[in-house]
Amino acid sequence: MKKKVTRRPLRPFRIGLLGLLIPLTLASTAQTPPVGAARTVSPAPTATTSVPAAQAATVAAATAPALAPGFDVARFEAMAQQLTLGERVPGLALAIVHNGRVLTAKGYGVTDVSAPQTIDGHTVFRLASLSKAFAGTLAGLLVNDGSLRWDSRVADYVPNFRLSDPMATRQVTVADLLSHRVGLQAHNAFDRDIEGNADYYAVTQKLAYAPMSCVPGQCYAYQNVAFSVFGDVVFAATGGFYEQAVDKRIFKPLGMNDASLGLEGIENSARWARPHVRSRNGWVALTPKPTYYRLAPAAGVNASISDMAQWLVAQTGHRQDVLPAPLLATLHASLVPTPGEMRAGWRRDRIYSAGYALGWRVFDYASHPVVFHAGAVQGYRGMVALVPERDLGIAILWNSDSSVPSGLLPTILDRAMGLPPQQWLDTPMDTSDLLMADSPQPDNKSGAAASQATASPR
Repeated sequence: MKKKVTRRPLRPFRIGLLGLLIPLTLASTAQTPPVGAARTVSPAPTATTSVPAAQAATVAAATAPALAPGFDVARFEAMAQQLTLGERVPGLALAIVHNGRVLTAKGYGVTDVSAPQTIDGHTVFRLASLSKAFAGTLAGLLVNDGSLRWDSRVADYVPNFRLSDPMATRQVTVADLLSHRVGLQAHNAFDRDIEGNADYYAVTQKLAYAPMSCVPGQCYAYQNVAFSVFGDVVFAATGGFYEQAVDKRIFKPLGMNDASLGLEGIENSARWARPHVRSRNGWVALTPKPTYYRLAPAAGVNASISDMAQWLVAQTGHRQDVLPAPLLATLHASLVPTPGEMRAGWRRDRIYSAGYALGWRVFDYASHPVVFHAGAVQGYRGMVALVPERDLGIAILWNSDSSVPSGLLPTILDRAMGLPPQQWLDTPMDTSDLLMADSPQPDNKSGAAASQATASPR
């Protein structure tokens, strides 16, 4: 019998070494304030101060958030390797960063069961809805440039944008798109059209007939089509395509050298992991579908685990030359509650409250703030988590529809936080101090079969 847990509200949190979460006071973010009380801290010494570099490094190391005793990266690597044995999953990649250092970024298993090549740190996976954080980040960079505001009206940039309520059409902002607060009644509106190979622009016109459930900005309903209208906003605001902007502003500056967007991007990669689905005879490799690639902001990014390690370093506050601390504070601040995220699997047991930020989810994970997202399209899955109070980032990518690897994330989180161990995985290795058992089946409220999972994990 499980002990009843009192759920606590989400608390303000730090971004890496940069102190407690602070709200921006810029006019461009006034309409989307971070939730929770704000506290400010003095910035860490920089090269422009009188503190010698060696002394500054020593101070930073001494004050860096520590992981709980017993946090063993080698053990997590062994678990990842174990997950690829016995055809449990064809391939998997794991990255862990702490205090701005990459502790591991390795691949396991094979790219394709029919023509196997070993997955390594530069093997490219499809990220599915992990792409949404890239869209939010690009938006923040454009806001910093003055090219956009968070409260910029979408209709001012995309004249053909229409909702069923003309007033609502005029009200939807960039921040509303990126936090799923457009006001649509249905989650994943018109995803089935996209899965049916419909043209993106034709589908966006259907938004004009979609029922509304609230005024924009006031309620949450997860979207892929509406979210991807942000790509049209980028083109109107900058004169350049969304894909080019992400490459120029994020991939190249962060050294994400294997990263790309679109079907052509992954197929032109030097080594990439094919998607796999289950058949009677085991895993079968497929050709990636182009459908959700047409929604580049929602699901268009491809990346290796080495790329994801650099992404984690930046998102935990260690690349301020590219992603400044105030920007990260805005991106990671919950804007709307999402209680449905607390209902399934490890989330049911660990998540005390949940919300959505700008391309990120925000969880209270057993009283510890965690910034999170998951992604799924046919034959690919992935998960990313940031633990600000520990300055920790984790990314897990795999090339199959299996839900089994999802238990690796809470296993790592529990150990990092020093929480009592739970049985999240079923690895047959000696885990006397890390209890593990079967992870939950995927929570697919859309009713789609596992082999038809969309870019919208629920």
